[in-house]
Amino acid sequence: MAGGRFAPGHLGELTQVVPFEMVDAVLVQTGGVQKRVRDLPARVVVYLLLAAGLFAECGYGQVWARLVAGLEGLDVARPTAAGLAAARRRLGAGPLRALFDLLRGPAAGVATGGVWWRGLLVCAVDGTTLCCPDTAANLAVFRRGGGHHGGTGYPMVRLLALVGCGTRTLIDATFGPTSTGETTYARDLLRSLRAGMIVLADRNFAARDLIAAITGTGAQVLVRVKNGRRLPVCRRLPDGSWLSRIGTVEVRVIRAEITISTSAGHRTGTYQLVTTIRDPACPAAEIIRLYHDRWEIETAYLELKQTILGGRVLRARTPAGLDQEIYALLAAYQALRTAIADATLTRPDVDPDRASFTIALNAARDQLIHAAGVIADTIIDLVGTIGRHVLAALMPDRRLRVTPRVVKRAISNYAAKTATGRIHGPSYKATINIDILTPTDP
Repeated sequence: MAGGRFAPGHLGELTQVVPFEMVDAVLVQTGGVQKRVRDLPARVVVYLLLAAGLFAECGYGQVWARLVAGLEGLDVARPTAAGLAAARRRLGAGPLRALFDLLRGPAAGVATGGVWWRGLLVCAVDGTTLCCPDTAANLAVFRRGGGHHGGTGYPMVRLLALVGCGTRTLIDATFGPTSTGETTYARDLLRSLRAGMIVLADRNFAARDLIAAITGTGAQVLVRVKNGRRLPVCRRLPDGSWLSRIGTVEVRVIRAEITISTSAGHRTGTYQLVTTIRDPACPAAEIIRLYHDRWEIETAYLELKQTILGGRVLRARTPAGLDQEIYALLAAYQALRTAIADATLTRPDVDPDRASFTIALNAARDQLIHAAGVIADTIIDLVGTIGRHVLAALMPDRRLRVTPRVVKRAISNYAAKTATGRIHGPSYKATINIDILTPTDP
């Protein structure tokens, strides 16, 4: 452990992912080093905030109790709730933002399965929202969410992330009020795009200027566009796709009819994809199957909002506190995802998506409570206790299944009005048939 008053500053085994030297470096960089050593040094407060990201159901006092639970025999501070709040205010959001900048990245090896497609790092960009307390300070910056049932009642923060689909790690993220749209926030993520990447996105990101900006970084694009969007046929390709233009960017358009068949019936939909992968040697059907990897960012948001937060509202009652809390939450998520990626690196035959995030989270919590594995031995254990728990309980290889998007916890006693011919109920084993549609435009 660290000595003296710095002893409570740890993250269990995840401290090896976020070591003391890294935290001290960001404190120096952001001017967050304390002028005198108090009961709560700045480094300890950083780890307190990271630990709070792992124990979202606990108040900061309870989080502190977990940090010191494994330090029996040491004379540790017993701060009050007011003392913890004052320490967080002194620290500010800067060190947590800088720490996230150091941690973010794909955490993928050259041979990591499910991460690369034809030599390109597969990434996805999308947005989500987080609810925060409805204090006057928060309402002055963030507005309540809307909806068909009266809205959320809570102010909402828009979070936009660039996620590595294979490892579900955060390559970059930005957030702010929902009054600003996703395509505007997406420009904050351009700094992390480069040649050797392919970015998957949904219809909301098919704006002409944004596609041009992404391709300007050297990255490739694969985005769905609305079926009614007419894209001129400049040249037909043998597989039924065609070359077109969106603004100044030359793209390949793939229009396909996809049929999903299960024991409960079948459903057919038409999809139109646009990509900067124009090589005819790359089959259109392969590109369509690649687009399915975009769903990995939805799974990452599920892990962040449900597995960690449990659907809870954030703690902070001020916009400055929200900045600090969200960066700490993102950094804690990234540290855990990095530990999972490190463990699966030792098993080239294992796809990282077979690792259970829930098992890793619970193992990390146990290690933190016991203050175990804080400092590495002379021989580095890349797998660690967290990794061994994950590798011992790998999920089975993914099977092709479909689950309809339905409300599982209805807020109305009335039966939902549903369209005919759609698949409802639990998930079903499925088969998919793809038919490439040839354009009829002259």
